[in-house]
Amino acid sequence: MAKARLGRFDDLVRLSNEPLIPVVERLRAVVLEIHPDACEVVRLGDRAATYGCGPRKMIDGYAYIMPFKSWVNLGFYRGTSLTDPEKLLEGTGARMRHVKMRTVEDVERPGVRGLIREACAERRAALGLSRAER
Repeated sequence: MAKARLGRFDDLVRLSNEPLIPVVERLRAVVLEIHPDACEVVRLGDRAATYGCGPRKMIDGYAYIMPFKSWVNLGFYRGTSLTDPEKLLEGTGARMRHVKMRTVEDVERPGVRGLIREACAERRAALGLSRAER
C-alpha cells in the first residue's frame, strides 16, 4: 500500500478556493475549540484534514474537513449513528455523513457543534479512553 501524502493544515488551506478559506479555517477552530487535544492529520491525497483521538483515519478519527469547489464538507466517519435534531447531515453511505458549509454562517448553525461533540464522545468511548485522556 502506498504511503499517504501528509501535509500541514496550511497546505490544505492553499488547496482551497479563495472564498472558502474562511469557512475551512473557522471549521478547524470550532473542532479544536471542542477538542483542543484532537489529533489532526492532513492527508493531501484525500484533500482533507481528519480529527480524532489518534492518527488512524478510520479507527481513531471522528470528523474531517474536506474543501470542494463550492463548499466545504464537515464529515463524520460514523455519521449514521449521530443524533441530528437539526437535520443537517447528508449522504447515502453505509456509515459516513457530512454537512455542507458554504459560508462562515453555516459553520455557526445550531447543531454543528453538537454533532462534533457527539462524534468525539463516541470515538473516545469506543476507544476506551479514560476521563483523564478525554
